[in-house]
Amino acid sequence: MKMSQRLESAIGKLYNAFHNDTLNPECCKQCAVGNILDGRDFWKNLSDEHGSPQLNYVGKVNEAFGKRFNGYTPLELLTIEVAFLQGCGFSLPLNRNSQRPLDSTSKDTLFVGLSAAVSFLCNLDGVKDVMDCSELFDYKSDALRPNLMSI
Repeated sequence: MKMSQRLESAIGKLYNAFHNDTLNPECCKQCAVGNILDGRDFWKNLSDEHGSPQLNYVGKVNEAFGKRFNGYTPLELLTIEVAFLQGCGFSLPLNRNSQRPLDSTSKDTLFVGLSAAVSFLCNLDGVKDVMDCSELFDYKSDALRPNLMSI
């Protein structure tokens, strides 16, 4: 499977962040997008609320000018972050009243969020989801199998 440079780079950065304990959904420099953007936090100025997929004026201007950050448009970056935060169990947009996971930095929570973000990144580039292990286990959805109990 051939991956784009931006996808390969993003997955590598997220992998390293997960294993180096530098992945934190509540820090704009250490969240999924923060790590993809090399620990920079300028991206938070593209929207008025953390976890919102709505571009603000600054985001819309950057989008209109075709600006890309490490290969991703402003809207793509916001949507990557939404996938990550929702995967971690946050209700969005993120604010002090938002529902949060019990331990937002536990490896279990981060892995689910990371899986959601990577799946979204793969979908964005039109490649097979690298987080999908169903082929590895030769698994097919029960919805596609006949009901064996009725036989």
